[in-house]
Amino acid sequence: MREQLLGALPDTPRKLLLTGWFSFLHGEVTAGDVLALERVRDVLGRAGIAHDIAWSPGFRPEGLHLEDVRPEDYSGLVFVCGPVQGWQIEELHRRFAHCVRIAVGTSVIAAGSPAVTGFHRVLARDASDAEPGRDLAARAPALPPRPVVGVVLTHGQHEYGRQRRHEQVAGQVTHWMAGKDCARLEIDTRLDTHDWRLCATPAQLESVLTRLDLVVTDRLHGLVLALRAGVPALAVDPVEGGAKVTAQARACAWPALVPAERLDGRELERWWHWCLTSGRVTARHLAAEFREGVVRDGADRLVEVLRTSLADRGPVGRTG
Repeated sequence: MREQLLGALPDTPRKLLLTGWFSFLHGEVTAGDVLALERVRDVLGRAGIAHDIAWSPGFRPEGLHLEDVRPEDYSGLVFVCGPVQGWQIEELHRRFAHCVRIAVGTSVIAAGSPAVTGFHRVLARDASDAEPGRDLAARAPALPPRPVVGVVLTHGQHEYGRQRRHEQVAGQVTHWMAGKDCARLEIDTRLDTHDWRLCATPAQLESVLTRLDLVVTDRLHGLVLALRAGVPALAVDPVEGGAKVTAQARACAWPALVPAERLDGRELERWWHWCLTSGRVTARHLAAEFREGVVRDGADRLVEVLRTSLADRGPVGRTG
């Protein structure tokens, strides 16, 4: 691809502008598009060819945007990935008419359309009159791994009345999570045998949880099921003054808990770091403890209590 790109450019290109559907205000930005872009950037970088990237202002407000670009600063324009069709691409041809224009890694749907014929060269990944080529994303530079984080939140639990802080907690947590460099996976503990988006059995849900690095949750079972899977949980109690999430964290001797009234980015960051370091070991130890039944739970006492209750038929409503 390097030779093909260079063969269509002037001997000493002043600078290239890299564009794609990721450049347009209402264009879609996909992981595949950006990886294809990184493949092109890698090739150009090794060839010593200077280039800028035009980003959609809706995706990267801080980046270089097409509306701010001075076309005269560039001698070439490269359009990366996606379908070559539409008025947006035709506008690129008009605005950058003085540039050498190349499309690379693209799909050609209508070879005679102005969007296609406006390019000097089209290095298509697929077209009706040519053998398909591999998508550019396949050979993009290797990426460093990121933590995979399950997010388990609830907006219900109205039984807590005025103590509820669920909307506030969910808003703060999700706003904070949006800024974390991690792979986020929204998870619902509700089971459903008809909705394909939800797990139908606990085993299915546990299979998801065991593949995570961390769970962020304001649910009791978000906490318990994460620890059962040996995965650290950053828990937030969404009830002012503390309720069942706090009680369960205490019962499990799990320290990564943030009360609703102390919820802020600093506390979340502190426990995030702990969960992804020493918290991993603690979670695995707790999972082993659960399996071995080190600490008795209510079920251990159930038969004994049943027999006693049936024998003496004590008053209704006793706890303990």
